[in-house]
Amino acid sequence: MTPKELGSKLKQARENAGMSQADVAAALNLTRAAITQMENGKRAVSTLELSQLAALYHRPVGTFFGAHDADEEDVLAVLHRAIPDFGARSAVKKQVSRYLNWCREGHNLERILGRGRRSVLPAYTPPVPKDSWQAVQQGEAIARQERKRLDLGRAPVPDMARLMRTQGIWASVAAFPDGISGLLLSHTSIGMAIFANAAHSRSRKRFAYAHQYAHALMEREAPVTLSQTANASSDLAEQRASAFATAFLLPADGIAALLESFGKGKQRIAHYDVAMLARHFGVGYLTAVYRLKNLHHISPAECDALAEKADMGRAYLHQLDYLSDLEGTDDESIAQRALRGDIIYLALEAHRREEISRGKLADIAQLLDVDKHWLTAQAIESRGGSSRMR
Repeated sequence: MTPKELGSKLKQARENAGMSQADVAAALNLTRAAITQMENGKRAVSTLELSQLAALYHRPVGTFFGAHDADEEDVLAVLHRAIPDFGARSAVKKQVSRYLNWCREGHNLERILGRGRRSVLPAYTPPVPKDSWQAVQQGEAIARQERKRLDLGRAPVPDMARLMRTQGIWASVAAFPDGISGLLLSHTSIGMAIFANAAHSRSRKRFAYAHQYAHALMEREAPVTLSQTANASSDLAEQRASAFATAFLLPADGIAALLESFGKGKQRIAHYDVAMLARHFGVGYLTAVYRLKNLHHISPAECDALAEKADMGRAYLHQLDYLSDLEGTDDESIAQRALRGDIIYLALEAHRREEISRGKLADIAQLLDVDKHWLTAQAIESRGGSSRMR
């Protein structure tokens, strides 16, 4: 390998780690000019320096000499294959790339702070389902276990995206084609990240997050798991994930308790009961209807009748100003705000512990489109008002 080729790999590794040349120079006690010369192939790199750089960039030394270590481009290459016309959809690609950079920075900060995001989440390993019935049974069983682990009881999940972030998964949205509801990315450079379709309604995004969360629990080893209308009914893993999402968002005991509060012991369930149940658990009207049938609260004939009254159920919610809670859409900035907030917190904490420099903090502010002067002021305050910074 020529010095120029090695320098190019070092530069790529630094950029993937989200570090500036000044950050690297400070960490290695070298001048910035020395780092520039290394990356241009005009300065020899000692074995000790290579080891230090590898540790700084969180990657094996061998990756500088051709050993494979996938980066964001590899993830995007998989997306090119998985999503129709992904390469031609420049806006989508730009948006996903942007958020992947955010997730990479957050993942880096997690590692600096000694927090393993993947270790938070349990791994369920059910056998490959033989048929649809087994896929549904597995999904529902794991949903019950997961709700118990998270101590959710029978209550609705208040914020699916926030719950995933507490479990070590980044959550955001992207402007996918309508037939794609969401995807899970699992990669060493970012940890795990779930994207829901930005154009879909709140209830659809909520279901998509829960659906992809199931994949994270059961199939996280795949670099990309894409959920779309085309494979929803034919793929057993997709059926299992949908069964998980339904049971996770609509717990059997929670439904029973709510129906009891409605006084629906032996009383017929009406469309407005379904509408209020859907609103309570944050799901679509039809999702609630089919869940009631699967739990034997209504017969197949009653299910068909209630499904035909979907418009009446929506009209009922509309009159009560509840419909937008389910079928309204959120601006992209909502998901952007939550993701940005998590990373800013990590950056401030890393700086308070003197794990990153003031220059690195400014780089993070630029990456996240945050006022660097505001972020610097927050950092100074966190360290007792002292202006001394590494």
